[in-house]
Amino acid sequence: MSFMPWSATFEFGIPEIDEQHRQLVAITNTLHDTILHEGARSVSIGPTLEKLVNYTQSHFTSEEALLEARDYAEIEEHKAEHDRFILKIIDLCKRHENEEAIALEMLEFLKIWLIHHICRVDRAYLPYFSTDPQE
Repeated sequence: MSFMPWSATFEFGIPEIDEQHRQLVAITNTLHDTILHEGARSVSIGPTLEKLVNYTQSHFTSEEALLEARDYAEIEEHKAEHDRFILKIIDLCKRHENEEAIALEMLEFLKIWLIHHICRVDRAYLPYFSTDPQE
């Protein structure tokens, strides 16, 4: 069983978003597996952390563009939450580079944040996808 199993509750029926969320969960599971097999201070978690930052930024950019195209009323708050997430991840990465043991904190943060963000925060924009954005 994986650290953060994919769940149908994470699916919105928006293929692009669902696939991106799937990838974020997969990267989180890869990070967990690396820590489990190689240790929390392993330098090999660095590339996974970098991949997480890069992929997350790409996902947020994509998601925000979709929300802007649909005139999502809460876009600024949504972007602010994304920004806070990126700042936290970058802080954790820097702490890891300084050889601080952040692995368990990182995993707990990722799991809690992703579940809350996908299931609560992102789910709030679903009504904006019930119509064609060109209408």
